[in-house]
Amino acid sequence: MIERYTLPRMKEIWSDEARMQNWLQIEVLAAEAMAEMGVVPRDDLEVIRKRARFDVERVREIEQVMRHDVNAFIANLAEYIGPEARWLHMGMTSSDVLDTGLALQMRDAAEILVEDTSHLLGVLKNKALEHRDTRMMGRTHGVHAEIITFGAKLAVWAFETRRNLERLQRAQNAVSYGQISGAVGVYASIDPFVEKYVCDRLGLRPAEASSQVLQRDRHAEYLSALAIAAASLEKFAFEIRALQKTEVMEVEEPFKEGQTGSSAMPHKRNPIICERVCGLARVIRGNASVAFENQALWHERDISHSSAERVILPDSTILLDYITNKFCAVMEGLVVYPWKMEKNIELTGGLVFSEKVLLALVNRGVERQEAYKMVQANAMKAVRGEGDFMDNLLHDEQVSHYLLPEEIMACFDSREGLARVTVIFDRLDELKVKP
Repeated sequence: MIERYTLPRMKEIWSDEARMQNWLQIEVLAAEAMAEMGVVPRDDLEVIRKRARFDVERVREIEQVMRHDVNAFIANLAEYIGPEARWLHMGMTSSDVLDTGLALQMRDAAEILVEDTSHLLGVLKNKALEHRDTRMMGRTHGVHAEIITFGAKLAVWAFETRRNLERLQRAQNAVSYGQISGAVGVYASIDPFVEKYVCDRLGLRPAEASSQVLQRDRHAEYLSALAIAAASLEKFAFEIRALQKTEVMEVEEPFKEGQTGSSAMPHKRNPIICERVCGLARVIRGNASVAFENQALWHERDISHSSAERVILPDSTILLDYITNKFCAVMEGLVVYPWKMEKNIELTGGLVFSEKVLLALVNRGVERQEAYKMVQANAMKAVRGEGDFMDNLLHDEQVSHYLLPEEIMACFDSREGLARVTVIFDRLDELKVKP
């Protein structure tokens, strides 16, 4: 089992130091753009470039008085730069700095999540191919249905993970926009050239229109992609938990040397990582609902979204990074019990082959509903403990009128039912995974 440690990188993206470093880039680039236009003297620009720095603690100290984070930041820059700092923030509003800086944080966080999800995709693909022929019961409504392979189950997860990867990439694209459009977004005191200059150098695209803030449908799309990815992880983890139940025990999440499962019962080996994934996925989904609420702001802007985003964006990206890596470790170290899967297949004494008998009767000319009743009657007898399903069919005069004994017994051969599962793995083989 391999543990991947991307969490420190993710946490750093959301640190005050990184956030203000983004602000510094934006302010200096804006000054550069205005120097290109002849507004800021070149000598003053060089002073700004040379002296521009900040101190997080000092910014916090100034903010206690000003009650405004960007103003406090600019004031701290001025302490280092001197009179030339007058060119900073020219014609700009605080959201130009805040929203463009936030776009950089979301973009960089998404890069890590794309990397995480790509890694998970590779793990799932390899595990699916490893177990392409490992037979197990397929279950619908929690009830034995027909035989599948464990690899086919994991292939479903792999393709879903690919869709999550694509969603995260689209979400990253959706938030990779900046704005330097001034108060209420109409460039009243700043030239659009500044916006293009800053965004180009930050690797962002200028928003087509902004109302002093970047519109929050972008952020809602971003949180939605995170929430869907988290919900998929919950789904996968939930299935492992179900398959690890004592009565089933077909797979088991890794249990390390020296680990304990219960303070009272030494025999316990609990799926605690999968349970943690399920619990934290709920938090991410809840945060996504807040992002939808943030879309509606008063007129050109208010800041009701701001306080919420300072919680939901770092929390959601950090949590998704965490649970994706945790689930990768679970899948890499997953314990699989093929022998128990085979034993569970035998639990119903062949009832799971009822469809094969039904279709065999239909192929012999029996009306479908009549064939259904014939097969169901024999199956229900077996369920009640009245004989074995195959024996019941062999001794049923109605069934025997249409099917020879060897034809009935042939229906209980699982090889035919899994003959076409190869098409899933052919598609999986073609699935591209970034190394």
